Amino acid sequence: MRAELSKKISKLAGRTNAHYGLIQEGDKVLVGFSGGKDSTTLIHTLKHLQRVAPFKFDFTAVTITYGMGERVEFLSEHCKKYDIEHMIVDTEIFDLSKDKIRKNSSFCSFFSRMRRGYLYTTALENGFNKLALGHHLDDAMESFFMNFFYNGAMRSMPPIYKAENGLYVIRPLIFCRERQLDAFAKSNGFSVIGDEACPAMRFDIKMPHAREHTKKLLAKLEEENPEIFVSMKSAFENIQDSTFFDKERFRL
Repeated sequence: MRAELSKKISKLAGRTNAHYGLIQEGDKVLVGFSGGKDSTTLIHTLKHLQRVAPFKFDFTAVTITYGMGERVEFLSEHCKKYDIEHMIVDTEIFDLSKDKIRKNSSFCSFFSRMRRGYLYTTALENGFNKLALGHHLDDAMESFFMNFFYNGAMRSMPPIYKAENGLYVIRPLIFCRERQLDAFAKSNGFSVIGDEACPAMRFDIKMPHAREHTKKLLAKLEEENPEIFVSMKSAFENIQDSTFFDKERFRL
């Protein structure tokens, strides 16, 4: 059985893979599969790529639980239905967070860091050489502006990079828009996990505001200039680093 993947998504993912060499002959790819619209689109995009690519590679979807009693068996059933290998890794991240996260503190970085750690460990222990994540263009732009406004850094999400542990982290959907992934899930009638599964819903802590503010800002900018994401994508590929304030470069 096959999901109906739009030509736009398949074309963008195919071009990204060809240009950056994300997946190549003989690769063994672990795919983070939370059950949200992004990771659901990703596993079906890789299944499509597996059918049409002129090279062979293997991939397995993995779901990391937080230890909150999540019921994720339906994700295994979904993968079985579409002939996608799937594994579940149960953790105690939620219990650990009770001691690590202070009241009124932001929680996103903690859960993200812990989940990424389990993804890395699972990949390395099972012989995978690449880890695929479902980030899209909206994520990349939001990450850039959040770093720019709040962290004093100009950084975003590259299509591929090598982690210190030797794994390659890849983002096959990095040039797709979030709305395209949402449309994919809806057009196929998939039940996807949303914010209701976020561990923070069980904490009396401050909800993150930076990403929401940034998302609203970008939405407003896109209303004023519908081509702004096209322009920003081009800017990410045309960085004039010699024009920035590089202390080492201009030291007298």
